[in-house]
Amino acid sequence: MSSYLPGRALALVFCLLVPLIAPRPSQAQLPQQGAAGGGAMLSREDLTKLLQQYEAALQSPAYSGSVKAEFKAAAARVRNRLEHGDFHPGDRVALTVEGQPNLPDTVPVEAGPKITLPVFGDISLEGVLRSEITAYLTRELGRMIRNPVVHAKALMRISVQGAVAKPGFYVVPTDILVTDVLMAAGGPGQNADLNKLKIERGSEQIYGGQQLQTDMREGRTLDQLSLQAGDAIIMPQKGGNIWGPILRYGLLVATTLVLGVRIAGF
Repeated sequence: MSSYLPGRALALVFCLLVPLIAPRPSQAQLPQQGAAGGGAMLSREDLTKLLQQYEAALQSPAYSGSVKAEFKAAAARVRNRLEHGDFHPGDRVALTVEGQPNLPDTVPVEAGPKITLPVFGDISLEGVLRSEITAYLTRELGRMIRNPVVHAKALMRISVQGAVAKPGFYVVPTDILVTDVLMAAGGPGQNADLNKLKIERGSEQIYGGQQLQTDMREGRTLDQLSLQAGDAIIMPQKGGNIWGPILRYGLLVATTLVLGVRIAGF
């Protein structure tokens, strides 16, 4: 029997479980990622307001040093977005320009960061937010063609690892939920520990514990969490996996029976 539930049933179970297992938010909680705006993609104004919330929280005597360390790290991620934009190598831009059928429908983000379009050449994405990509490309292409009608969407390359059906890298829209990414990876296994779900950037854990559970319950998107290309969503396993001991015991019993048969036959 497979250790993974069928996709639709698993999605339903997962959506029901997250609100139940997530602890209720404490008073000393990080400013909410989507509170400034409410859209699935944060605008420059949203991010500016969010940064102000973090900076105000850092000045408040209501929070402990460890909580303020989280504020400081989160503020740095938001500040980096405002200064350098959202696009990194490994990301992609889904693109349609009306009247330009020879353009690819998906363009990889290269070092720079930039994208390269046939005929139009290199277009820098330095300092550009995901929420700005359509307006920005409309303006840039408008330097070369008259009144372009552009439809663009940011796609992110993100890693899903641990106790999921299909661990690996996935290119996904940045306006979707963490739970949607997990479902794209086949969903959590029966032995997954949802309470210990975490998100890492390199060797650093940037989300986990109560804060991540609250963000998931309240429907924060990848963009609202300020995730970027290469971040890893990691689903740990619960301790005490029963299958290992069962298999070892079964192997021991089978070996004993075989030896018994051989001795009796000898």
